[in-house]
Amino acid sequence: MDKNITKRLVTTLLLIPAVLGQTVLAKESWVERSDMIAYEVLESTAHFTPEFAGQTGVEGFDEEIFDLQPNRSERQIAIYRANIDSLESLLVKESDVRVRQDLQIIIKDQRNSVEATEIELARVLPYFNLPRLIFAGFNGLLDKQTPFERQRAALARLKKYTGQADGYTPISELARERMSERFDQGLIRPFKGEVEQDLKRSLVFINGLADLFAATELEGYEEDLSLLQDQLTSHTKWVEQEFLSRSREDAALPRELYELQLKNYGVDLSPEALIEIGRVAFMDIRNEMMALAPLVAAEKGYEVTDYRAVIKRLKEDQVFGKDLMTEYERVMEELDAIAAREGLVSLPEEPARVRMATPAESAQTPAAHLSIPRLVGNTGEFPEFIVPNIAQNADGTWPDNDYAGRAQMWTLAAHEARPGHEMQFTTMLKGGVSIARATFAFNSANVEGWALYAESIMKPHMPLEGQLMSLKARLLRAQRIWMDPMLNLGLATREEVKRLLMEEVVSSEASANNELDRYIFRIPGQATAYYYGYIMLQGLRADAEIKLADKFVDHEFHDFILAQGLLPPSILRQSVMDDFVAPRLESASTPVAPE
Repeated sequence: MDKNITKRLVTTLLLIPAVLGQTVLAKESWVERSDMIAYEVLESTAHFTPEFAGQTGVEGFDEEIFDLQPNRSERQIAIYRANIDSLESLLVKESDVRVRQDLQIIIKDQRNSVEATEIELARVLPYFNLPRLIFAGFNGLLDKQTPFERQRAALARLKKYTGQADGYTPISELARERMSERFDQGLIRPFKGEVEQDLKRSLVFINGLADLFAATELEGYEEDLSLLQDQLTSHTKWVEQEFLSRSREDAALPRELYELQLKNYGVDLSPEALIEIGRVAFMDIRNEMMALAPLVAAEKGYEVTDYRAVIKRLKEDQVFGKDLMTEYERVMEELDAIAAREGLVSLPEEPARVRMATPAESAQTPAAHLSIPRLVGNTGEFPEFIVPNIAQNADGTWPDNDYAGRAQMWTLAAHEARPGHEMQFTTMLKGGVSIARATFAFNSANVEGWALYAESIMKPHMPLEGQLMSLKARLLRAQRIWMDPMLNLGLATREEVKRLLMEEVVSSEASANNELDRYIFRIPGQATAYYYGYIMLQGLRADAEIKLADKFVDHEFHDFILAQGLLPPSILRQSVMDDFVAPRLESASTPVAPE
Protein backbone atom coordinates (compact mmCIF):
# COMPACT_ATOMS: atom_id res chain seq x y z
CA MET A 1 0.00 0.00 0.00
CA ASP A 2 1.03 3.44 -0.81
CA LYS A 3 -0.53 6.67 0.70
CA ASN A 4 -2.65 8.57 -1.80
CA ILE A 5 -0.08 11.40 -1.55
CA THR A 6 3.26 10.02 -0.49
CA LYS A 7 5.45 11.63 2.15
CA ARG A 8 7.96 12.45 -0.57
CA LEU A 9 5.33 14.31 -2.55
CA VAL A 10 4.20 16.31 0.46
CA THR A 11 7.80 17.14 1.40
CA THR A 12 8.51 18.26 -2.15
CA LEU A 13 5.39 20.36 -2.11
CA LEU A 14 6.09 22.82 0.56
CA LEU A 15 5.13 21.61 4.02
CA ILE A 16 5.94 24.63 6.21
CA PRO A 17 5.32 24.61 9.98
CA ALA A 18 5.03 27.82 11.99
CA VAL A 19 6.57 28.48 15.41
CA LEU A 20 4.84 26.51 18.15
CA GLY A 21 3.00 28.20 20.95
CA GLN A 22 3.90 27.70 24.58
CA THR A 23 0.40 27.15 26.02
CA VAL A 24 0.19 23.38 25.84
CA LEU A 25 1.39 22.09 29.20
CA ALA A 26 -1.75 22.13 31.34
CA LYS A 27 -3.92 19.39 29.79
CA GLU A 28 -5.29 16.56 31.92
CA SER A 29 -4.22 13.45 30.02
CA TRP A 30 -1.00 12.69 28.21
CA VAL A 31 -2.82 12.13 24.89
CA GLU A 32 -4.60 15.49 25.15
CA ARG A 33 -1.36 17.26 25.97
CA SER A 34 0.51 15.55 23.17
CA ASP A 35 -2.30 16.20 20.69
CA MET A 36 -2.38 19.92 21.44
CA ILE A 37 1.30 20.14 20.56
CA ALA A 38 0.97 18.01 17.45
CA TYR A 39 -2.14 19.79 16.23
CA GLU A 40 -0.40 23.16 16.43
CA VAL A 41 2.26 21.80 14.09
CA LEU A 42 -0.33 20.39 11.70
CA GLU A 43 -2.39 23.57 11.78
CA SER A 44 0.62 25.78 11.17
CA THR A 45 1.59 23.78 8.07
CA ALA A 46 -1.92 23.77 6.68
CA HIS A 47 -1.76 27.11 4.88
CA PHE A 48 1.06 25.79 2.73
CA THR A 49 -0.49 22.49 1.63
CA PRO A 50 -4.12 23.03 2.65
CA GLU A 51 -5.53 20.45 0.24
CA PHE A 52 -3.68 17.67 2.04
CA ALA A 53 -3.97 19.24 5.50
CA GLY A 54 -7.76 18.97 5.13
CA GLN A 55 -7.39 15.29 4.27
CA THR A 56 -5.29 14.83 7.40
CA GLY A 57 -8.00 16.42 9.51
CA VAL A 58 -6.96 20.02 10.10
CA GLU A 59 -10.06 22.18 10.16
CA GLY A 60 -10.71 25.43 8.35
CA PHE A 61 -8.50 25.12 5.27
CA ASP A 62 -10.74 23.38 2.74
CA GLU A 63 -11.06 26.50 0.56
CA GLU A 64 -7.32 27.23 0.49
CA ILE A 65 -4.78 26.19 -2.14
CA PHE A 66 -1.04 25.52 -2.43
CA ASP A 67 1.23 28.44 -1.61
CA LEU A 68 3.63 28.56 -4.55
CA GLN A 69 5.08 31.96 -3.74
CA PRO A 70 8.85 32.61 -4.08
CA ASN A 71 11.54 31.42 -1.63
CA ARG A 72 9.45 28.60 -0.23
CA SER A 73 12.45 26.36 0.57
CA GLU A 74 14.22 29.09 2.50
CA ARG A 75 11.01 29.81 4.42
CA GLN A 76 10.59 26.11 5.12
CA ILE A 77 14.02 25.75 6.62
CA ALA A 78 13.66 28.79 8.88
CA ILE A 79 10.32 27.63 10.26
CA TYR A 80 11.37 24.01 10.73
CA ARG A 81 14.32 25.19 12.81
CA ALA A 82 12.11 27.46 14.89
CA ASN A 83 9.78 24.53 15.47
CA ILE A 84 12.64 22.37 16.67
CA ASP A 85 13.68 25.00 19.21
CA SER A 86 10.13 25.26 20.56
CA LEU A 87 9.64 21.51 20.73
CA GLU A 88 12.94 20.98 22.50
CA SER A 89 11.99 23.57 25.11
CA LEU A 90 8.79 21.59 25.75
CA LEU A 91 10.75 18.34 25.94
CA VAL A 92 12.94 19.71 28.74
CA LYS A 93 9.84 20.47 30.86
CA GLU A 94 7.92 17.26 30.09
CA SER A 95 7.92 14.43 32.65
CA ASP A 96 5.47 11.95 31.11
CA VAL A 97 7.45 9.34 29.17
CA ARG A 98 4.73 8.96 26.51
CA VAL A 99 4.54 12.68 25.79
CA ARG A 100 8.33 12.75 25.67
CA GLN A 101 8.25 9.97 23.10
CA ASP A 102 5.75 11.92 21.01
CA LEU A 103 7.81 15.09 21.23
CA GLN A 104 10.85 13.15 20.09
CA ILE A 105 8.86 11.79 17.13
CA ILE A 106 7.82 15.29 16.04
CA ILE A 107 11.31 16.72 16.55
CA LYS A 108 12.79 13.94 14.42
CA ASP A 109 10.22 14.70 11.72
CA GLN A 110 11.18 18.38 11.75
CA ARG A 111 14.90 17.61 11.61
CA ASN A 112 14.37 15.23 8.72
CA SER A 113 12.39 17.95 6.96
CA VAL A 114 15.24 20.44 7.40
CA GLU A 115 17.73 17.95 5.97
CA ALA A 116 15.52 16.99 3.03
CA THR A 117 14.68 20.59 2.16
CA GLU A 118 18.30 21.74 2.36
CA ILE A 119 19.52 18.93 0.13
CA GLU A 120 16.76 19.43 -2.42
CA LEU A 121 17.35 23.19 -2.45
CA ALA A 122 21.05 22.69 -3.08
CA ARG A 123 20.86 19.82 -5.53
CA VAL A 124 17.47 19.32 -7.23
CA LEU A 125 15.65 21.27 -9.95
CA PRO A 126 12.03 21.80 -8.76
CA TYR A 127 9.59 19.63 -10.69
CA PHE A 128 6.12 18.38 -9.89
CA ASN A 129 3.09 17.02 -11.69
CA LEU A 130 0.49 19.78 -11.26
CA PRO A 131 -2.52 17.94 -12.82
CA ARG A 132 -1.92 14.98 -10.54
CA LEU A 133 -1.58 17.13 -7.43
CA ILE A 134 -4.74 19.12 -8.12
CA PHE A 135 -6.67 15.93 -8.89
CA ALA A 136 -5.44 14.36 -5.64
CA GLY A 137 -6.59 17.35 -3.61
CA PHE A 138 -10.05 17.38 -5.15
CA ASN A 139 -10.30 13.59 -4.93
CA GLY A 140 -10.00 13.80 -1.15
CA LEU A 141 -12.34 16.75 -0.75
CA LEU A 142 -15.05 15.34 -3.05
CA ASP A 143 -14.94 11.82 -1.68
CA LYS A 144 -18.41 10.38 -1.07
CA GLN A 145 -17.64 10.17 2.66
CA THR A 146 -16.93 13.92 2.86
CA PRO A 147 -19.91 15.94 4.14
CA PHE A 148 -21.54 18.12 1.49
CA GLU A 149 -20.77 21.34 3.40
CA ARG A 150 -17.08 20.56 3.13
CA GLN A 151 -17.43 19.62 -0.54
CA ARG A 152 -18.77 23.11 -1.25
CA ALA A 153 -15.27 24.45 -0.58
CA ALA A 154 -14.28 23.00 -3.96
CA LEU A 155 -16.10 25.90 -5.65
CA ALA A 156 -13.88 28.44 -3.87
CA ARG A 157 -10.79 26.37 -4.65
CA LEU A 158 -11.60 26.42 -8.37
CA LYS A 159 -11.69 30.23 -8.44
CA LYS A 160 -8.39 30.45 -6.57
CA TYR A 161 -6.66 27.87 -8.77
CA THR A 162 -7.72 29.74 -11.90
CA GLY A 163 -6.89 33.22 -10.56
CA GLN A 164 -10.51 34.36 -10.73
CA ALA A 165 -10.60 35.08 -6.99
CA ASP A 166 -9.33 38.49 -5.89
CA GLY A 167 -5.63 38.51 -5.06
CA TYR A 168 -4.86 35.16 -6.69
CA THR A 169 -2.64 34.33 -9.67
CA PRO A 170 -3.45 31.18 -11.70
CA ILE A 171 -1.65 28.33 -10.00
CA SER A 172 -0.34 27.09 -13.35
CA GLU A 173 1.54 30.39 -13.76
CA LEU A 174 3.03 30.16 -10.27
CA ALA A 175 4.02 26.54 -10.90
CA ARG A 176 5.88 27.50 -14.06
CA GLU A 177 7.67 30.29 -12.19
CA ARG A 178 8.84 27.93 -9.44
CA MET A 179 9.83 25.20 -11.90
CA SER A 180 11.78 27.51 -14.24
CA GLU A 181 13.45 30.06 -11.96
CA ARG A 182 16.48 27.81 -11.38
CA PHE A 183 16.89 26.34 -14.85
CA ASP A 184 20.47 27.62 -15.19
CA GLN A 185 21.91 26.60 -11.81
CA GLY A 186 23.23 23.16 -12.79
CA LEU A 187 20.77 21.23 -10.59
CA ILE A 188 19.78 17.58 -10.92
CA ARG A 189 16.99 17.42 -13.48
CA PRO A 190 14.00 15.04 -13.43
CA PHE A 191 14.35 11.68 -15.14
CA LYS A 192 13.12 11.71 -18.71
CA GLY A 193 10.94 8.64 -18.19
CA GLU A 194 9.11 10.37 -15.34
CA VAL A 195 8.37 13.47 -17.41
CA GLU A 196 7.21 11.35 -20.34
CA GLN A 197 4.88 9.32 -18.15
CA ASP A 198 3.49 12.46 -16.49
CA LEU A 199 2.76 13.97 -19.91
CA LYS A 200 1.09 10.76 -21.06
CA ARG A 201 -1.16 10.58 -18.00
CA SER A 202 -1.90 14.26 -17.56
CA LEU A 203 -5.08 14.08 -19.65
CA VAL A 204 -6.41 11.30 -17.39
CA PHE A 205 -6.15 13.61 -14.39
CA ILE A 206 -7.49 16.65 -16.24
CA ASN A 207 -10.53 14.71 -17.48
CA GLY A 208 -10.83 12.99 -14.13
CA LEU A 209 -11.58 16.34 -12.50
CA ALA A 210 -14.85 16.52 -14.44
CA ASP A 211 -15.77 13.04 -13.26
CA LEU A 212 -15.13 14.02 -9.64
CA PHE A 213 -17.39 17.08 -9.80
CA ALA A 214 -20.09 15.29 -11.81
CA ALA A 215 -20.39 12.66 -9.06
CA THR A 216 -21.35 15.35 -6.50
CA GLU A 217 -24.45 17.52 -6.03
CA LEU A 218 -22.43 20.72 -6.51
CA GLU A 219 -23.76 23.27 -8.98
CA GLY A 220 -22.29 26.23 -10.83
CA TYR A 221 -18.75 24.86 -11.18
CA GLU A 222 -18.72 24.17 -14.91
CA GLU A 223 -17.23 27.43 -16.19
CA ASP A 224 -14.47 27.58 -13.57
CA LEU A 225 -13.65 23.90 -14.02
CA SER A 226 -13.42 24.30 -17.78
CA LEU A 227 -11.01 27.22 -17.32
CA LEU A 228 -8.87 25.19 -14.91
CA GLN A 229 -8.76 22.28 -17.36
CA ASP A 230 -7.65 24.65 -20.15
CA GLN A 231 -4.94 26.11 -17.92
CA LEU A 232 -3.68 22.66 -16.94
CA THR A 233 -3.66 21.60 -20.59
CA SER A 234 -1.54 24.65 -21.47
CA HIS A 235 0.72 23.94 -18.50
CA THR A 236 1.23 20.37 -19.73
CA LYS A 237 2.28 21.66 -23.16
CA TRP A 238 4.77 24.01 -21.48
CA VAL A 239 6.24 21.07 -19.49
CA GLU A 240 6.63 19.15 -22.74
CA GLN A 241 8.41 22.06 -24.40
CA GLU A 242 10.60 23.16 -21.50
CA PHE A 243 11.21 20.12 -19.28
CA LEU A 244 11.39 17.18 -21.65
CA SER A 245 14.53 18.56 -23.31
CA ARG A 246 16.01 19.37 -19.88
CA SER A 247 15.32 15.96 -18.33
CA ARG A 248 18.14 13.53 -17.60
CA GLU A 249 18.62 10.25 -19.47
CA ASP A 250 20.24 8.34 -16.59
CA ALA A 251 17.70 7.19 -13.99
CA ALA A 252 20.20 6.51 -11.19
CA LEU A 253 20.13 8.96 -8.28
CA PRO A 254 23.26 10.36 -6.65
CA ARG A 255 23.98 8.27 -3.57
CA GLU A 256 23.32 11.17 -1.18
CA LEU A 257 19.81 11.66 -2.58
CA TYR A 258 19.03 7.95 -2.59
CA GLU A 259 20.08 7.55 1.04
CA LEU A 260 17.90 10.55 1.90
CA GLN A 261 14.98 8.78 0.22
CA LEU A 262 15.59 5.65 2.32
CA LYS A 263 15.70 7.71 5.51
CA ASN A 264 12.46 9.51 4.64
CA TYR A 265 10.72 6.16 4.27
CA GLY A 266 11.97 4.90 7.65
CA VAL A 267 14.79 2.67 6.38
CA ASP A 268 17.95 3.15 8.45
CA LEU A 269 20.33 0.74 6.71
CA SER A 270 22.86 1.39 3.97
CA PRO A 271 22.02 0.36 0.39
CA GLU A 272 24.68 -2.37 0.62
CA ALA A 273 23.10 -3.83 3.77
CA LEU A 274 19.69 -3.86 2.08
CA ILE A 275 21.11 -5.64 -0.95
CA GLU A 276 22.64 -8.32 1.27
CA ILE A 277 19.37 -8.89 3.15
CA GLY A 278 17.36 -9.00 -0.05
CA ARG A 279 19.38 -11.46 -2.07
CA VAL A 280 19.55 -13.99 0.78
CA ALA A 281 15.83 -13.60 1.52
CA PHE A 282 15.01 -13.94 -2.18
CA MET A 283 16.80 -17.28 -2.43
CA ASP A 284 15.27 -18.64 0.81
CA ILE A 285 11.71 -17.66 -0.15
CA ARG A 286 12.14 -19.09 -3.63
CA ASN A 287 13.21 -22.40 -2.08
CA GLU A 288 10.00 -22.43 -0.01
CA MET A 289 7.98 -21.86 -3.17
CA MET A 290 9.74 -24.74 -4.91
CA ALA A 291 8.71 -27.04 -2.07
CA LEU A 292 5.09 -25.84 -1.91
CA ALA A 293 4.32 -25.70 -5.63
CA PRO A 294 4.12 -29.53 -6.14
CA LEU A 295 1.52 -29.73 -3.34
CA VAL A 296 -0.59 -27.07 -5.03
CA ALA A 297 -0.20 -28.85 -8.38
CA ALA A 298 -1.30 -32.17 -6.89
CA GLU A 299 -4.37 -30.58 -5.28
CA LYS A 300 -5.34 -28.78 -8.49
CA GLY A 301 -4.51 -31.66 -10.83
CA TYR A 302 -1.84 -29.72 -12.71
CA GLU A 303 0.73 -31.63 -14.74
CA VAL A 304 3.42 -29.02 -13.96
CA THR A 305 5.22 -28.72 -10.62
CA ASP A 306 7.74 -25.89 -11.05
CA TYR A 307 6.57 -22.92 -8.97
CA ARG A 308 6.68 -20.57 -11.95
CA ALA A 309 4.48 -22.82 -14.05
CA VAL A 310 2.09 -23.47 -11.16
CA ILE A 311 1.68 -19.74 -10.53
CA LYS A 312 1.00 -19.13 -14.21
CA ARG A 313 -1.74 -21.78 -14.11
CA LEU A 314 -3.24 -20.24 -10.96
CA LYS A 315 -3.23 -16.81 -12.59
CA GLU A 316 -5.38 -18.13 -15.42
CA ASP A 317 -8.29 -18.26 -12.95
CA GLN A 318 -9.19 -14.57 -13.04
CA VAL A 319 -12.40 -12.72 -12.17
CA PHE A 320 -13.55 -9.52 -13.88
CA GLY A 321 -16.40 -7.06 -13.97
CA LYS A 322 -18.92 -6.95 -11.13
CA ASP A 323 -17.82 -10.41 -9.95
CA LEU A 324 -14.37 -9.11 -9.02
CA MET A 325 -15.50 -7.06 -6.02
CA THR A 326 -17.89 -9.82 -4.94
CA GLU A 327 -14.97 -12.27 -4.85
CA TYR A 328 -12.77 -9.88 -2.90
CA GLU A 329 -15.56 -9.42 -0.35
CA ARG A 330 -15.91 -13.21 -0.01
CA VAL A 331 -12.19 -13.68 0.58
CA MET A 332 -12.15 -10.85 3.13
CA GLU A 333 -15.00 -12.50 5.05
CA GLU A 334 -13.06 -15.76 5.15
CA LEU A 335 -9.93 -13.99 6.38
CA ASP A 336 -11.95 -12.41 9.19
CA ALA A 337 -13.25 -15.85 10.14
CA ILE A 338 -9.71 -17.27 10.17
CA ALA A 339 -8.37 -14.45 12.33
CA ALA A 340 -11.19 -14.94 14.84
CA ARG A 341 -10.96 -18.74 14.86
CA GLU A 342 -7.18 -18.83 15.28
CA GLY A 343 -7.11 -16.03 17.86
CA LEU A 344 -4.73 -13.92 15.78
CA VAL A 345 -6.12 -10.45 16.48
CA SER A 346 -9.21 -8.72 17.89
CA LEU A 347 -11.39 -7.69 14.94
CA PRO A 348 -13.60 -4.59 14.63
CA GLU A 349 -17.34 -5.25 14.61
CA GLU A 350 -18.01 -3.88 11.13
CA PRO A 351 -16.53 -5.48 7.97
CA ALA A 352 -13.68 -3.95 6.00
CA ARG A 353 -14.65 -2.22 2.75
CA VAL A 354 -13.33 -2.67 -0.77
CA ARG A 355 -14.04 -0.93 -4.08
CA MET A 356 -12.51 -0.54 -7.54
CA ALA A 357 -10.59 2.63 -8.35
CA THR A 358 -11.63 5.08 -11.04
CA PRO A 359 -9.30 5.34 -14.07
CA ALA A 360 -7.86 8.61 -12.72
CA GLU A 361 -7.28 7.08 -9.27
CA SER A 362 -5.45 4.19 -10.93
CA ALA A 363 -3.27 6.64 -12.86
CA GLN A 364 -2.49 8.37 -9.57
CA THR A 365 -1.78 5.11 -7.70
CA PRO A 366 -1.51 2.15 -10.11
CA ALA A 367 -1.33 -0.50 -7.37
CA ALA A 368 -3.72 -1.91 -4.79
CA HIS A 369 -3.76 0.40 -1.79
CA LEU A 370 -5.74 1.66 1.18
CA SER A 371 -7.58 4.96 0.96
CA ILE A 372 -6.85 6.54 4.35
CA PRO A 373 -9.49 8.81 5.88
CA ARG A 374 -8.79 11.79 8.10
CA LEU A 375 -6.90 10.61 11.17
CA VAL A 376 -7.55 13.85 13.05
CA GLY A 377 -11.13 15.00 13.67
CA ASN A 378 -12.59 11.97 11.93
CA THR A 379 -16.40 12.15 11.78
CA GLY A 380 -17.15 8.60 10.70
CA GLU A 381 -15.09 8.26 7.53
CA PHE A 382 -13.59 4.80 7.16
CA PRO A 383 -10.59 3.25 5.36
CA GLU A 384 -11.25 1.60 1.99
CA PHE A 385 -9.25 -1.09 0.20
CA ILE A 386 -8.89 0.15 -3.39
CA VAL A 387 -8.33 -2.32 -6.24
CA PRO A 388 -6.82 -0.78 -9.41
CA ASN A 389 -9.26 -0.17 -12.24
CA ILE A 390 -9.41 -3.11 -14.66
CA ALA A 391 -11.04 -2.18 -17.96
CA GLN A 392 -11.94 -4.44 -20.86
CA ASN A 393 -9.82 -4.37 -23.99
CA ALA A 394 -11.29 -2.79 -27.11
CA ASP A 395 -12.10 -6.25 -28.50
CA GLY A 396 -14.12 -7.19 -25.40
CA THR A 397 -11.47 -9.42 -23.83
CA TRP A 398 -9.95 -8.80 -20.41
CA PRO A 399 -6.24 -8.08 -19.81
CA ASP A 400 -3.94 -10.31 -17.83
CA ASN A 401 -3.97 -8.57 -14.47
CA ASP A 402 -2.26 -9.54 -11.23
CA TYR A 403 -5.13 -8.06 -9.19
CA ALA A 404 -7.82 -10.23 -10.81
CA GLY A 405 -6.50 -13.68 -9.85
CA ARG A 406 -8.52 -15.61 -7.24
CA ALA A 407 -5.43 -17.12 -5.59
CA GLN A 408 -3.73 -13.71 -5.33
CA MET A 409 -6.71 -12.18 -3.54
CA TRP A 410 -5.88 -13.92 -0.28
CA THR A 411 -2.60 -12.16 0.35
CA LEU A 412 -3.74 -8.86 -1.21
CA ALA A 413 -6.74 -8.71 1.11
CA ALA A 414 -4.65 -9.71 4.14
CA HIS A 415 -2.21 -6.90 3.33
CA GLU A 416 -4.61 -4.08 2.44
CA ALA A 417 -7.60 -5.03 4.60
CA ARG A 418 -7.38 -7.39 7.59
CA PRO A 419 -5.30 -7.85 9.53
CA GLY A 420 -3.16 -5.43 7.48
CA HIS A 421 -3.59 -1.75 6.70
CA GLU A 422 -7.31 -1.47 7.34
CA MET A 423 -6.81 -2.88 10.84
CA GLN A 424 -3.93 -0.45 11.46
CA PHE A 425 -5.95 2.64 10.64
CA THR A 426 -9.27 1.48 12.04
CA THR A 427 -7.50 0.76 15.35
CA MET A 428 -5.92 4.22 15.33
CA LEU A 429 -9.25 5.88 14.58
CA LYS A 430 -11.07 4.02 17.36
CA GLY A 431 -8.34 3.58 19.92
CA GLY A 432 -7.35 7.13 20.80
CA VAL A 433 -3.82 6.97 19.41
CA SER A 434 -2.05 10.31 19.70
CA ILE A 435 -1.68 12.53 16.64
CA ALA A 436 2.10 12.19 16.79
CA ARG A 437 1.84 8.41 16.52
CA ALA A 438 -0.78 8.52 13.77
CA THR A 439 0.72 11.21 11.54
CA PHE A 440 4.23 12.39 12.38
CA ALA A 441 5.51 8.84 12.92
CA PHE A 442 3.92 7.71 9.65
CA ASN A 443 6.48 6.18 7.31
CA SER A 444 6.56 3.28 4.91
CA ALA A 445 8.65 1.04 7.15
CA ASN A 446 6.22 0.96 10.07
CA VAL A 447 3.10 0.96 7.87
CA GLU A 448 4.15 -1.54 5.19
CA GLY A 449 6.16 -3.62 7.64
CA TRP A 450 2.98 -4.38 9.58
CA ALA A 451 1.02 -5.23 6.43
CA LEU A 452 3.65 -7.69 5.22
CA TYR A 453 3.81 -9.16 8.72
CA ALA A 454 0.00 -9.47 8.58
CA GLU A 455 0.31 -11.53 5.41
CA SER A 456 2.78 -13.84 7.16
CA ILE A 457 0.55 -14.59 10.17
CA MET A 458 -2.40 -15.37 7.88
CA LYS A 459 -0.43 -17.48 5.40
CA PRO A 460 -0.44 -20.79 7.37
CA HIS A 461 -4.25 -20.71 7.43
CA MET A 462 -4.85 -19.90 3.76
CA PRO A 463 -5.66 -22.56 1.16
CA LEU A 464 -2.54 -23.96 -0.50
CA GLU A 465 -2.86 -21.76 -3.59
CA GLY A 466 -3.22 -18.72 -1.32
CA GLN A 467 -0.08 -19.76 0.55
CA LEU A 468 1.90 -20.02 -2.66
CA MET A 469 0.75 -16.61 -3.83
CA SER A 470 1.55 -15.20 -0.39
CA LEU A 471 5.10 -16.44 -0.80
CA LYS A 472 5.12 -14.91 -4.28
CA ALA A 473 4.19 -11.55 -2.72
CA ARG A 474 6.96 -11.95 -0.12
CA LEU A 475 9.41 -12.84 -2.89
CA LEU A 476 8.51 -9.57 -4.59
CA ARG A 477 9.27 -7.64 -1.39
CA ALA A 478 12.65 -9.40 -1.07
CA GLN A 479 13.32 -8.54 -4.71
CA ARG A 480 12.48 -4.92 -3.93
CA ILE A 481 14.87 -4.53 -1.02
CA TRP A 482 17.54 -6.07 -3.24
CA MET A 483 16.89 -4.51 -6.64
CA ASP A 484 15.68 -1.00 -5.74
CA PRO A 485 19.14 -0.04 -4.42
CA MET A 486 20.86 -2.01 -7.19
CA LEU A 487 19.05 0.05 -9.82
CA ASN A 488 19.52 3.37 -8.06
CA LEU A 489 23.24 2.80 -7.52
CA GLY A 490 23.72 1.73 -11.14
CA LEU A 491 24.52 -1.90 -10.20
CA ALA A 492 21.69 -3.43 -12.26
CA THR A 493 19.91 -2.49 -15.46
CA ARG A 494 16.21 -2.04 -16.06
CA GLU A 495 16.30 -5.03 -18.39
CA GLU A 496 17.86 -7.28 -15.74
CA VAL A 497 15.32 -6.30 -13.10
CA LYS A 498 12.40 -6.69 -15.49
CA ARG A 499 13.57 -10.21 -16.37
CA LEU A 500 13.81 -11.08 -12.67
CA LEU A 501 10.31 -9.73 -12.04
CA MET A 502 8.65 -11.50 -14.96
CA GLU A 503 10.54 -14.81 -14.89
CA GLU A 504 11.30 -15.41 -11.21
CA VAL A 505 8.60 -13.39 -9.40
CA VAL A 506 6.11 -14.26 -12.20
CA SER A 507 4.74 -10.72 -12.46
CA SER A 508 2.73 -9.61 -15.47
CA GLU A 509 4.48 -7.21 -17.82
CA ALA A 510 2.22 -4.37 -16.67
CA SER A 511 3.08 -5.04 -13.01
CA ALA A 512 6.79 -5.36 -13.82
CA ASN A 513 6.80 -2.00 -15.61
CA ASN A 514 4.92 -0.42 -12.70
CA GLU A 515 7.53 -1.80 -10.29
CA LEU A 516 10.38 -0.42 -12.36
CA ASP A 517 8.77 3.02 -12.56
CA ARG A 518 8.36 2.89 -8.79
CA TYR A 519 12.04 2.16 -8.17
CA ILE A 520 13.41 4.57 -10.74
CA PHE A 521 11.38 7.75 -10.44
CA ARG A 522 7.98 7.52 -8.79
CA ILE A 523 9.17 6.75 -5.24
CA PRO A 524 12.78 5.49 -5.30
CA GLY A 525 13.72 3.80 -2.04
CA GLN A 526 10.14 3.33 -0.79
CA ALA A 527 9.86 -0.25 -1.99
CA THR A 528 12.68 -1.35 0.33
CA ALA A 529 10.58 -0.39 3.36
CA TYR A 530 8.24 -3.41 3.14
CA TYR A 531 10.78 -6.11 3.88
CA TYR A 532 12.80 -3.85 6.19
CA GLY A 533 9.77 -3.12 8.36
CA TYR A 534 8.76 -6.79 8.23
CA ILE A 535 12.09 -8.08 9.58
CA MET A 536 12.02 -5.43 12.32
CA LEU A 537 8.63 -6.74 13.49
CA GLN A 538 9.61 -10.40 13.17
CA GLY A 539 12.73 -9.73 15.22
CA LEU A 540 10.70 -7.95 17.89
CA ARG A 541 8.23 -10.82 18.05
CA ALA A 542 11.08 -13.33 18.38
CA ASP A 543 12.50 -11.42 21.35
CA ALA A 544 9.07 -11.19 23.00
CA GLU A 545 8.46 -14.93 22.52
CA ILE A 546 11.84 -15.81 24.02
CA LYS A 547 11.12 -13.70 27.10
CA LEU A 548 7.53 -14.87 27.60
CA ALA A 549 7.72 -18.48 26.39
CA ASP A 550 4.28 -20.10 26.87
CA LYS A 551 2.85 -16.82 28.18
CA PHE A 552 3.13 -15.29 24.70
CA VAL A 553 -0.36 -14.98 23.18
CA ASP A 554 -0.76 -14.05 19.52
CA HIS A 555 -3.78 -11.78 19.73
CA GLU A 556 -2.46 -9.98 22.83
CA PHE A 557 0.82 -9.19 21.07
CA HIS A 558 -0.86 -8.08 17.85
CA ASP A 559 -3.49 -6.00 19.65
CA PHE A 560 -0.71 -4.28 21.60
CA ILE A 561 1.31 -3.51 18.46
CA LEU A 562 -1.74 -2.05 16.70
CA ALA A 563 -2.68 0.03 19.74
CA GLN A 564 0.70 1.81 19.67
CA GLY A 565 -0.04 3.54 16.38
CA LEU A 566 2.92 4.05 14.04
CA LEU A 567 5.82 4.14 16.46
CA PRO A 568 9.38 4.14 15.10
CA PRO A 569 11.05 0.71 15.58
CA SER A 570 13.28 1.80 18.49
CA ILE A 571 10.39 3.32 20.47
CA LEU A 572 8.10 0.40 19.61
CA ARG A 573 10.71 -2.03 20.93
CA GLN A 574 10.94 -0.08 24.18
CA SER A 575 7.15 -0.07 24.54
CA VAL A 576 6.86 -3.79 23.87
CA MET A 577 9.54 -4.68 26.38
CA ASP A 578 8.43 -2.23 29.08
CA ASP A 579 4.65 -2.33 28.71
CA PHE A 580 3.91 -5.74 27.17
CA VAL A 581 6.65 -8.16 28.17
CA ALA A 582 7.64 -6.83 31.62
CA PRO A 583 4.12 -6.80 33.17
CA ARG A 584 3.50 -10.38 32.01
CA LEU A 585 6.80 -11.55 33.45
CA GLU A 586 6.05 -9.76 36.71
CA SER A 587 2.58 -11.30 36.87
CA ALA A 588 4.00 -14.75 36.23
CA SER A 589 6.57 -14.38 39.02
CA THR A 590 4.14 -13.04 41.63
CA PRO A 591 3.27 -15.85 44.09
CA VAL A 592 -0.39 -16.68 44.54
CA ALA A 593 -1.62 -16.16 48.09
CA PRO A 594 -2.94 -19.33 49.76
CA GLU A 595 -6.70 -19.58 50.20
